[in-house]
Amino acid sequence: MSAEGVVAQRSPSVVLEVRGLVKAYPGVTALDGVDLEVRQNEVLGLAGENGAGKSTLLKTLVGLVRPDAGEIYVRGQRVRLRNVVDAANHGIGMVFQEQSLVPNLTAAENIVLGCEGPAIRRGVYRWATMRALAQEQLDKIGSTIDPLARTDSLTFAERQMVEIAKVLRIEQRTHNSPVIILDEPTSVLEPSEIETLFEQVRRLREFASVIFVSHRLDEVLDVCDRVYVLRGGQSVGEVRPADAVAGDLHRMMIGSESHEDHYHGSAVTRDETPRERLTVRGLAGAAFRDVDLDVHAGEIVAVVGVHGSGREELCKALFGAVATTAGEVTLDGERLDLTGPRAACAAGVGYVPAERKVEGMVGPMSVADNMTLAKQRVGCAGPVIVPKRQNDIVDKWISRLSIRTPGRRTAIQRLSGGNQQKVILARWLVGGDVRLLLLDHPTRGLDVGARSEVYRLMRELAGTGVATLLLADSLEEAIGMADRVVVMSDGRIVAEVPCPPDRKPSPLDLVKEMV
Repeated sequence: MSAEGVVAQRSPSVVLEVRGLVKAYPGVTALDGVDLEVRQNEVLGLAGENGAGKSTLLKTLVGLVRPDAGEIYVRGQRVRLRNVVDAANHGIGMVFQEQSLVPNLTAAENIVLGCEGPAIRRGVYRWATMRALAQEQLDKIGSTIDPLARTDSLTFAERQMVEIAKVLRIEQRTHNSPVIILDEPTSVLEPSEIETLFEQVRRLREFASVIFVSHRLDEVLDVCDRVYVLRGGQSVGEVRPADAVAGDLHRMMIGSESHEDHYHGSAVTRDETPRERLTVRGLAGAAFRDVDLDVHAGEIVAVVGVHGSGREELCKALFGAVATTAGEVTLDGERLDLTGPRAACAAGVGYVPAERKVEGMVGPMSVADNMTLAKQRVGCAGPVIVPKRQNDIVDKWISRLSIRTPGRRTAIQRLSGGNQQKVILARWLVGGDVRLLLLDHPTRGLDVGARSEVYRLMRELAGTGVATLLLADSLEEAIGMADRVVVMSDGRIVAEVPCPPDRKPSPLDLVKEMV
């Protein structure tokens, strides 16, 4: 008898179970005997540092990764999940952290993709039916997105809502209650959108089971019934939110006493009259206008605003990635060439984009090649790459930033999200000539330990005189890390709020300016 179809004697309340799951890659064991149990009508939290094995575990549950050993049971029946369709047929669907939509299709096409049903007749789309099916799912999450809007015209947060609507279509694929996996679903959502999502999660609990993954431990404790903690590819414990606080989870995640996740360490010592490093006057583009901004050497300035405020476009414009129509920008008194990223790199400007897998890295390329991509000269003698020189530089930054990788020649796409982000940050440090660092949500998707390391690095760079423009992941992060906060609304700067260490503003102070 084949392995598939073997029935385990388990409680009817258990809808999904993994036993002794193992998955190894060259130089690293991602899963080392993981056990996990998902019960009917519950929200199960999954917590762990970057590299703990969460992503690999989730990918095995949706058929993207085949384990080397171990067993998976769905409603007591042992199964082999060969691909995403196979997992969906067993009622398992996932909202991916890095998104899996087809950008040149409409939201409606993405939502029904692979589960078109009555939306297709004789191989031809029935557009009215497809739109109605998509609208049904969007209505469930309170979204106002036009189902016929092209996906690449939507913001990141709007695309995330389309992802959630898409996975809800799994209800039409199975007669059993589904298992919905939400991998970092709140990473780019506004507070009001997060509450809408949580309402949807609570609704899902009524007819489905949910696996909820977030690095924001307070969210995990708020919305989940139980929480599993992974460390080093192993299950290290189960926590009931009613009996725990975020610090308890963090201690289990790192295997030691709680590491304080503070934003700001010791204040950076500066001259009484710090020199202006970045000066922006009258800058305008398609999504912003009349921008005047100064950032001093060694200063961290956070830019906050709701979606559509223009802050992301401003950040890209300063890197030459978005065209400007008016204004002038100077760096240390010299006019900054905004004609393209190449000129910005040459001038000592670094940029860490929000969507690292799309804009920040080349997945199949190695850690070493990604790290030196913008500063290839550091590993060269003339026009020729000198492997030993490149290796020495890469090894230095792997060690300094504690990048967890099997080796410098490992493809960056095999690293966890937090370690990928460290490689991208290191890209701007290997040359030693960065003067202005543009950080667009640099801690998105990072666990508390990795976030603290990024904060520490930002402070170290500020101490060496690097000017930083930060698009924070939350208002709390902006307030905690910044020396000043600039508020944008409708493409313009509408307020500037000082953030001295002893007199930090509250999030409400900023919200009043944002709306």
